[in-house]
Amino acid sequence: MKILVVDDEKLLVKGVKFNLENEGYEVTPAYDGVTAVELAKKESFDLIVMDVMMPGLSGGDACMQIREFSDVPIIMLTARGEENDELQGFSLGADEYIAKPFSLKILAARIEAVLRRGEAPQQENAVRAADALRVDTVAREVTAAGKPVELTYTEFELLVFLMQHAGIALSRDKILDSVWRYDYYGDARTVDTHIKKLRQKLGDCGNYIKTIRGIGYKFDTEKQDHA
Repeated sequence: MKILVVDDEKLLVKGVKFNLENEGYEVTPAYDGVTAVELAKKESFDLIVMDVMMPGLSGGDACMQIREFSDVPIIMLTARGEENDELQGFSLGADEYIAKPFSLKILAARIEAVLRRGEAPQQENAVRAADALRVDTVAREVTAAGKPVELTYTEFELLVFLMQHAGIALSRDKILDSVWRYDYYGDARTVDTHIKKLRQKLGDCGNYIKTIRGIGYKFDTEKQDHA
């Protein structure tokens, strides 16, 4: 597994690189957002760990640029740990957030959890279809009303999970536990942010994701506006 680690704090990068290589990962270091984007274009990484606050091109802007051509999982590092910063990061396409300071063991556990999302056994039916929405879980392709839709890694996993449980009201906690695959330390409203972004990308098909007040969400192709 290849991981790109990006932070302008070189000692932090050195420590993370040493720790992850001991875990068996192949690690490429970078120290600014511009280099991160260039490397993401040239090389194939399984995951990117990137600091939010960097001089020049920030981690948030670099994340947004990478999302224009790649759905590689991205874990953002932040010294702030404030809710608004995290929600903004998710809206830019980040898959995960870790607040500084953090333990290297926690980082390794988060990385393993994110990578494990893509290793879940595929269902016997690789293609899921619901009216104008079509999802291929093997090719990881989504089309809405015949048009391709580019989703981040987590957005794709979230959509598949909702479709797998069509017609069932799912709580935010249930979605976090099932899609993120571990006890998430952030606010459950993280789900709301991902749902909002997912609806926007799906266009009219976003109406299939219904808000169940006081509970969470449900995937249902019955024609009605979501809340």
